Amino acid sequence: MGSLRARLTPYALMLPGGLWLAIFFVIPTLILLQFSLMTGNEADGYAFTFHCQNYTDALATYYPQFIRSLEYGGIATVLGIAMSYPIAYWIAFKGGARKSTYLFLILLPFFVSFVLRTISWQFLLSDNGMVLGPLKDWGLLPADFHVLQTAVAVIGGLTYNYLPFMVLPIYVALERVDPGVVEASYDLYSSRTQSFLKVILPLSLPGVFAGVLMNFVPAASDYVNAEVLGGPDNTMIGNIIQDQALTVRDYPTATALSATLMLALLVGIFAYARALGTDTVLQAAAR
Repeated sequence: MGSLRARLTPYALMLPGGLWLAIFFVIPTLILLQFSLMTGNEADGYAFTFHCQNYTDALATYYPQFIRSLEYGGIATVLGIAMSYPIAYWIAFKGGARKSTYLFLILLPFFVSFVLRTISWQFLLSDNGMVLGPLKDWGLLPADFHVLQTAVAVIGGLTYNYLPFMVLPIYVALERVDPGVVEASYDLYSSRTQSFLKVILPLSLPGVFAGVLMNFVPAASDYVNAEVLGGPDNTMIGNIIQDQALTVRDYPTATALSATLMLALLVGIFAYARALGTDTVLQAAAR
């Protein structure tokens, strides 16, 4: 009896999380896939006809927005790594007793709504706002210079809004690096650059991997930044899905685009994990 209980205990502990995933992820995903293969309209109703052409039609029509979303998400993720790694490194190794304070300051903007934070960037970057206005008055920028409704504004908004999701996992990975290992590399006549490249960076790869997942996936599927900061030429696939689902009410097209985006992100993530070296990441995380 005791042996049976010991074997069942892990499954019992996983049951609440498993039920949560089944109810709020697996079942909605199956419904999404079912809708993506339907035909019909809101007035006459929808019927499951296994209409795979929904996917080809949706991709043929909205291919530019799809590629643009992956490009914007990828660029924002790379910028996030470039900005977050130095911040996380400094907090982990130089933050001292004030590490918690610095982390709190990074998270502080998250106490404000995502939409409000994005709208604040619209206010800051407006043509005659508090940033560009004075620069134009001083003659440092031409009068017709603008940032809003450009790819720069959208990518900047994506990078800003998801930056903490990159800083925190990298910080956690760097915090776990044993200072004794770094000191040992110095004792073996490694320079600071060699110690970073051979010791610190490999040990922080799990944090970088997690940060990329937490940035690229929501950034590529985001629609708020493109809606608020972008223009007609900066529409992302998230805007198309929102419009098809809530305005046009073309649910098969909306769900087909959603399923395609989900598949593309999964393929990208697995390719990234393979290129980075999953075994290396797991070995570093286990240390």
